[in-house]
Amino acid sequence: MTEKILILGPAWVGDMVLAQSLFKILKTNNPDCIIDVAAPAWTLPLLERMPEVSNKIALPFKHGELAFWQRIAFGKTLKNQGYSQAIILTNSFKSAILPWAAGIPKRTSFLGEMRYGLINDIRQLDKTKLKKTVERFVTLGLNNDEVLPKPIPNPQLNSSPEAAWILASRLGVKNDKSKDFNHKILGLCPGAEYGEAKRWPAEYYAEVANEAINKGWQVMLFGSDKDIPVTNQINQLSQNKCINLGGKTKLGEAIDLMSLCDTVVSNDSGLMHVAAALSKKNSSDRKLIAIFGSSDPYHTPPMSANAVIEYLDLQCSPCFKRACPLGHLNCLNNIKPANIKQYLGS
Repeated sequence: MTEKILILGPAWVGDMVLAQSLFKILKTNNPDCIIDVAAPAWTLPLLERMPEVSNKIALPFKHGELAFWQRIAFGKTLKNQGYSQAIILTNSFKSAILPWAAGIPKRTSFLGEMRYGLINDIRQLDKTKLKKTVERFVTLGLNNDEVLPKPIPNPQLNSSPEAAWILASRLGVKNDKSKDFNHKILGLCPGAEYGEAKRWPAEYYAEVANEAINKGWQVMLFGSDKDIPVTNQINQLSQNKCINLGGKTKLGEAIDLMSLCDTVVSNDSGLMHVAAALSKKNSSDRKLIAIFGSSDPYHTPPMSANAVIEYLDLQCSPCFKRACPLGHLNCLNNIKPANIKQYLGS
């Protein structure tokens, strides 16, 4: 009988990208298994680009909402789906309610918020051995006595270049094939929903953008509605010569557009992990420059051989704070634009 597994996925975009490494391991160990993922609706465009995932189930609950009885009711609707195992990737109490209510016989996760009973296949989380988020996800897909595979497979999102170019043309991106046209594209991801301690200064991004524009590159600014102020600022400092996508694209569209980029510069954010998972542009490698401030590049590194990490490893880093507790933000301010411009070539 084909094994059917339900994954309770994370809410953060970056974590969902990293979860694909788990899906790949499950498929490697059992190629015929069926993997369904239940997660917040905004993560579904990522799942649609992961060939390992069969069904994508949008959870109807608000972020952070307990919704105890609603979760039980929703879980009961999955009772007859034939799941043999649920793997819960988050540690919250509420995330374990649904698979328990669905009557899934094996419910695997770390104990988290005292989830005795809700989780019946409890794994021990040793943070000294499982230092990376991706390692913690992958170990939940293994038997208790199995060791982590080396290397852990990198996430790899599918994209549609054809759809991307149709959208890009509508947004003003040129696709001139003439030999005199430098059609290299630089993607900049200046947002970081977590907080300012993960955001490289806008004026630094603008300096990199101007360097690329002077070299004949096209520059695309990526960001959500919350990032509109910073993408607007960068564009203004670049004489409005960037293609400003702040607040203008859905996540799926941003993924496809980013697949057109030759180089991406990003803060430690969900889009950084997306760029890492889009590691190929035709037959050439896409370069990713990932900028880390208050966070730890060892804990959540971009999983791509083509990624370069800019991190100063100051005495006060990583602090994991949303705002700099010392008020100077040296972990980001001291990463100068010249450090990044070198990757644009001559």
